[in-house]
Amino acid sequence: MDTTVILHPAPPYDFALSAKIFSAGDPAIRSYRAGVFTHTFCGGEGTGIVAGVRARGSVDDPRLELTLHSALPPDPGVVEDAKTRVEKILNIHDDLRAFYSDMQDDPVMKEICTRLRGLKSPTTPTVFEALVDSIIEQQISLAAAHTMEDKLVKQFGARFVLKGKEFFCYPTPARLASGRPGQFRSCGLSTRKGEYIRDISRLIDEGNLDLEGLRRYRDIDQIIGELMKIRGIGRWTAELTVLRGMHRVEAIPADDLGIRKLISHFYRNDEMISGDEARSIAERWGRWKGLAAFYLIIAGGLEIPPPRKK
Repeated sequence: MDTTVILHPAPPYDFALSAKIFSAGDPAIRSYRAGVFTHTFCGGEGTGIVAGVRARGSVDDPRLELTLHSALPPDPGVVEDAKTRVEKILNIHDDLRAFYSDMQDDPVMKEICTRLRGLKSPTTPTVFEALVDSIIEQQISLAAAHTMEDKLVKQFGARFVLKGKEFFCYPTPARLASGRPGQFRSCGLSTRKGEYIRDISRLIDEGNLDLEGLRRYRDIDQIIGELMKIRGIGRWTAELTVLRGMHRVEAIPADDLGIRKLISHFYRNDEMISGDEARSIAERWGRWKGLAAFYLIIAGGLEIPPPRKK
């Protein structure tokens, strides 16, 4: 059963450019293929919805067609919830105009913003998902991490079948809290990372950790400090979680090797720089540090050359 609604993003919005980051995703979980972004949502054991999003309109007059594929007609509350989730994941209501205005004094970022006009950064549906993914990504390549993340979802997430195809939803803290060491290792995780994820999941499941509640803090350093009190969470993991899970775009995981390389590529002629040097350069981006870093990531992936010095 298909249910379709129209979403109205804040312009400018380049859906294809923004969704491209999901191109390598698993279609059974979340992906972007042939102009359609898909994401699974579970309503209970054995039931679920596959949300499909495609562009209708232009960058300056954007509209999105959201189609919910399900075995039974979803009630209005489920439709509204799925709509809200998709809007949040894609951050379609972000107004980029203030960001672009603030980047006008940085010749490098000004040109990148022009080339990537309408690019919006995604957010994970929950802070928990961002934290677990960030733990998995500690000190390994993104390609390897993404493979492990997909395996974790298929190992622990709820499964449902729709139109003869298998789909999986991100596991709840309760499911991961009961995970055995061998199950985490079968996903490719080290014993230590499996312990971190299991123990954090138990804290949440037992009511001793409220990750979503951290959103109430206005001071980002306070959020990072609270996250760093948790076993297995250092500054890099905390900063990445805040950026990706809370959409606090003033955060930047400057110690990340990939981000340091990109900043160096565009600003320091590929000379190796430290995390502190990366943070110093990022200061010119003000409250947009994380979003600017995302623009560098996409620019690097598209092999956009550094602007020539005039």
